[in-house]
Amino acid sequence: MAATGRKISWEVDGNGRKLSSGRDEIFEEEPKARDFRQLSIVSISLPELTSLTTCNCELALLPLELLLQLQPVYFQLQQPRDSREGSVTVLNSAGGYNAFCNGLVKLGDHQYHIVNYISRNVDLKTHLDYKDYRETILSRPMLFFVNATRNKQGVSKEKTFAFIVNTRHPKIKGQIEQGMNNIISSVLGESYKLQFSFHKVVEEFLSKENYKIDGDTLSFSYQFVGDALIDVFHLLGLSKNKVECLGKVMNLSCSNPEKKAIVNKFLTKMSTPLIRMLSTSERRFGRISGSSIDEE
Repeated sequence: MAATGRKISWEVDGNGRKLSSGRDEIFEEEPKARDFRQLSIVSISLPELTSLTTCNCELALLPLELLLQLQPVYFQLQQPRDSREGSVTVLNSAGGYNAFCNGLVKLGDHQYHIVNYISRNVDLKTHLDYKDYRETILSRPMLFFVNATRNKQGVSKEKTFAFIVNTRHPKIKGQIEQGMNNIISSVLGESYKLQFSFHKVVEEFLSKENYKIDGDTLSFSYQFVGDALIDVFHLLGLSKNKVECLGKVMNLSCSNPEKKAIVNKFLTKMSTPLIRMLSTSERRFGRISGSSIDEE
């Protein structure tokens, strides 16, 4: 979590200002009929899920409408009225998600403004900015909005999915941390740019059900700009890197109340914050941490 009282230039509210610190399933077949082509939440029983101390889910996908329905404590939906566009406010002061987007999402036939999100492209100017950014993106599950289209029997159908990255999972957290560590030691010059992308893994997942992703909303990047007046290596594009993140995608689509209850419990476990004890130096400087830690 960012330092108290500091302004963070990469979080944006609904006014564009910078902030300080029925049946609606992806697949039409039942899971058994798909011969385990996709990992599904319904394969985990409710007692097993309740006994878990950490989520064993790396990545997850479900219709955005379903996520908003199941997790109203973290999402405040304002429907469009007259000529006004609707809005989705992301509530994450106590748990919840870090939404990565450019401020808009399509839901049904309408565009919605996203309030409280992290820009997918960020500039960092100081090492404290970098530390704040790193802690923040790993403190909650990441949320991306995915528009996809499926053509079936000549009929085109659009759907907006919510893609969730479980930053608490050691495999996912490790990929992000390793990518951020490696570029510091490998780049030439003081300035650099690093991009993380989940596009390929989601594209492969959805293509098995004949969905095609519209555009690229499944990546995020940050650029660290050093103090040097002219960084030749950065200007020539020699200090850029891209990490293609990998992982197993779990299908959280469901329709009946029992399955929805399981999915909701699963998401709640994933989005509930784990509090880390502050070190002496952190307490002395008044820093507050909401970062996730691995459970034993």
